Amino acid sequence: MKLHELHDNDGATKRKKRVGRGPGSGMGKMGGRGIKGQKSRSGVAIKGFEGGQMPLYQRLPKRGFNKPNRKSYAVINLGLIQKFVEAGKLDAGNAITEDVLIASGLVRRKLDGIRVLAKGDVTSKLTLEVTGASKSAIEAVEKAGGSLKVTTAQAAE
Repeated sequence: MKLHELHDNDGATKRKKRVGRGPGSGMGKMGGRGIKGQKSRSGVAIKGFEGGQMPLYQRLPKRGFNKPNRKSYAVINLGLIQKFVEAGKLDAGNAITEDVLIASGLVRRKLDGIRVLAKGDVTSKLTLEVTGASKSAIEAVEKAGGSLKVTTAQAAE
């Protein structure tokens, strides 16, 4: 195969439709927009318009509520912490704080804190200090002989 023999697969590329370039192009004069009317003009945006009828998105009732000051936690599972300990990226001998978790690359950013969930198994004796943890995560860490300390007022949920 040579450089001049390279080409796209059939149907991989499509030529742009050039509109308003004379009668010979087949898309001249009105450029496929038909004759007169709102849609033939420029600057028309009628996506949700239903001809004056109340649009569907306005007819349906509002549902739900988004709390403006909602806390957002970075979530990690115990199984992942155990995997990082086995890989040598985390030291089980020292206390594992939120800053240590970020430095190891387990968590990208802290957000409003880090919350530990109980998915996965823990075999090593860990000393964790995080913003939040589930009850089952605390039980799992204590069962393995370690301790999990929740640092803020937001206790286990």
